[in-house]
Amino acid sequence: MTMSYEAAVSAAEKNGGRPFVTVERSGAHAVVTLDDPEKLNPLSAALTVHLHRELGALARDPAVRAIVLTGRAPAFSAGGDLRLMREVAQPMIEESPGGATDIWRWIRKQFGGIVRLITRTDKAFVAAVNGPAAGVGLAFALACDVLLLSDRAQIVPAFGRIGLVPEVGTSWQLTRRLGYQRTFGMFASGRHMSGAEAFELGLGNELVAHDQLLPAALKWCERIERMPAHVLEMSKPLLRQCADMTWEQAVTMEEFTEPMCFTTSAHKDAVRELLSS
Repeated sequence: MTMSYEAAVSAAEKNGGRPFVTVERSGAHAVVTLDDPEKLNPLSAALTVHLHRELGALARDPAVRAIVLTGRAPAFSAGGDLRLMREVAQPMIEESPGGATDIWRWIRKQFGGIVRLITRTDKAFVAAVNGPAAGVGLAFALACDVLLLSDRAQIVPAFGRIGLVPEVGTSWQLTRRLGYQRTFGMFASGRHMSGAEAFELGLGNELVAHDQLLPAALKWCERIERMPAHVLEMSKPLLRQCADMTWEQAVTMEEFTEPMCFTTSAHKDAVRELLSS
């Protein structure tokens, strides 16, 4: 069988073993766990396709407000699976008429499809980084709306070590948080960064004890669930876009958005309650 992009996705969808992604729902939130711990949750074809499918289903569910993304201990994710690179990527180049464009489809539609879903859906995503987060796995964590680091977390810039460049939005995310020189130094050195060091440099919302990571993530879900639905749905695209807007563009966007909030019952009820207290 020619290993085209379509063939790779089809083979991944038919993977008949145990699930590599688990989903636990509770009320308005869900916990999605990358679940191949013996291999440190690498982004194999099966895991990636299943993760994309599960996140897509949650994104379409109107009852879901917040989604926690984490990994089964001891890792968050080892990133791109080397076996996938050898057994899928290389055959695409050698056997598929599409050549490198089929690899481009995989990167864009699977890896890129997941980060676009995280950043563009109206749901809030909370990354709970419980161990090493490498390569594309790190990109998934950085794309989330809230990033929590356990004291066992590690930031692993693995791309250069295997002859690749940062991908799936990692260069954009890190240069905006760390600046160019620190980001360049991270990838040039390949040095692993502890959760505490990453937090000190500005990566993440909280650094928490390892056994408190999931409870902390669920507290964020509770905060998000208490917000009126329209606030989350309007604030997320506003905040995502404003970093690349001029001040005037950001102010204008806020000016168009805010009057709609004044018309909601959530705003009127909150004002009434505050005035009567």
